[in-house]
Amino acid sequence: MISDPLFWLSCSLFLMALSLTAVLIVAIPVLQEVARAARSAEKLFDTLHQEFPPTLHSIRLTGLEITELTDEIDSGVKSASDIIKQVDNSLNVTQTQMKKVQTGTRRLVRGFQVGWKTWNRSSLETGDNDKS
Repeated sequence: MISDPLFWLSCSLFLMALSLTAVLIVAIPVLQEVARAARSAEKLFDTLHQEFPPTLHSIRLTGLEITELTDEIDSGVKSASDIIKQVDNSLNVTQTQMKKVQTGTRRLVRGFQVGWKTWNRSSLETGDNDKS
């Protein structure tokens, strides 16, 4: 019986059937989990398909708004810089004019001082001549 090839063939077929049955018993829950995972992935992909384009559109709009705000800030900074330059130029002109006014005032005061001394000298000289 041990040397009978039909026995070994039937024994091999039995063991192969038993192995296939064991593999199927183990594979059924695995295949069910794979099916569940596939359904979950499909739902996720549907959700992404529905939500992704509006999100990308919102991101695109936000980028455009940020660009506009950046341009406005740049122009505001440029305007402020121009105003500061104008104020600085005005201050420089004012300082120059003040120096000229100070110089003119000193000359005027000095002129009055010289004139006053001259007038006092001439009145003293004429006063001395009147007394003689």
